[in-house]
Amino acid sequence: MHWAKSRPKVKYDLSLSGILNLPIAELEVDLKDLELHGDNAYGYRPLIEALAKHRKVAPENVITVAGGTSMANHLAMAALIEHGDEVLIEQPTYDPLLAVARYLGAKIKRFPRPFEIEFRIDIDALEKQINKNTRLIVLTNLHNPSSALVDDQMLRKVSELARNAGARVLVDEVYLEAMFENAPVSAISLGPEFVVTSSLTKGYGLSGLRCGWIFAEPKLAEKIRRLDDIFAASAPYAMEQLSVLAIEQLPKISTRAKSMLETNRQTLKKFFQARNDITAVPTKFGTTSFPRLPNVDLDKLCALLPKKYETAVVPGKFFEAPQHVRIGMCCEPEDFSAGVERLGQALDELRR
Repeated sequence: MHWAKSRPKVKYDLSLSGILNLPIAELEVDLKDLELHGDNAYGYRPLIEALAKHRKVAPENVITVAGGTSMANHLAMAALIEHGDEVLIEQPTYDPLLAVARYLGAKIKRFPRPFEIEFRIDIDALEKQINKNTRLIVLTNLHNPSSALVDDQMLRKVSELARNAGARVLVDEVYLEAMFENAPVSAISLGPEFVVTSSLTKGYGLSGLRCGWIFAEPKLAEKIRRLDDIFAASAPYAMEQLSVLAIEQLPKISTRAKSMLETNRQTLKKFFQARNDITAVPTKFGTTSFPRLPNVDLDKLCALLPKKYETAVVPGKFFEAPQHVRIGMCCEPEDFSAGVERLGQALDELRR
C-alpha cells in the first residue's frame, strides 16, 4: 500500500487494479437531496437493503463498512480470531491480508495457488495444512493478483474442510464485482462457515465512496457491528446516501467498466501472444493479470518503465512472486494500448 500511495504518477498506468474513477458528473445526483446527518447508527438502512438486493443475501447478513474492503477485512479478522490463533492464507495473495493477520497476532500458515495450475486452490495441499488449531482460512475471489475464479464446487470443498476443523472461511470478493451480472452468488450463500468482504471500489470506478461491506451469519454479524463501535462509530451519512444512488445506477455504470475491460483484455491477450519472454494464465474475468517473466530482471524493468516510458506495473514481489508483475486493465483503452506497447519496448531494451 505504501508503494501504491507514494509511487510517481505516470501517464500510462498499468498498475491500477480498479476501474478508472468515475467522474461525479456521471453519477446522477442532486446535491440538494443529500444530508450531512441522519439515522445510520448501525448502518444506513437503505444501503443495507440495497446491498442485500445487489448480492441476493438477507439484510440481517449485511454489515456496512466505511473504509472499503481493507477495513472490512480488518473488522472481519478482528472478530474471527484471537491472538495466537492459526490462520491459513493463500499464496500468492494481497499483502494487506497478511499484514492484518500479523497485526492481530495470528500464527500464519500458507496454502498454495500455483501458477502451474492457473492459480487454482491446491485443495490437497490445503487439507494437509488444516488441523484442529486452525481458526480461519483466508482467500480472495476473484484471486488477487491473478483474477482466477474459485468456483462454487471448490468453495464447498474448502467449506467442508473448515467445518470439520471448526474454522471459518473469509473470502475477499471485491474483484468478483468485476464480473458484473455474470458474478456467481456470494460465498455467504453456500454456508454459515463463510464470511465475505467486498466493496464498490474495484469494479465500477467508485473508490471515492469507500463503500465496503461484510456478509456473515446473523450472530457473527451483530458481533462485527459492535466491534466497529471502536473503529468507525458510524459512517459518513452523505457517502452512504451516495452509495445507495450508485448501486441503483450500477447497470449504467458497469457498461463503462465492461467496455474498458473487454477492450483491454483483448489488447493484453495479443501482447502476450506476440512475446516469447512472458508466460501468462489467460484471464476470462476481473481487472488484473499476473504474468511470469522468468528471464527478466524485474527490479530493472519496474525502475525503467516509469523513468523512461511513463508507464507502471506492480512488481510481483509485493505478492511474494518476484518473477511476476501485476498488470491492471483499468485505464482508458487508448492509454492501455500505449502502455502495453511501452512495456514491450522496455522489455526489448533490457534484452538488448
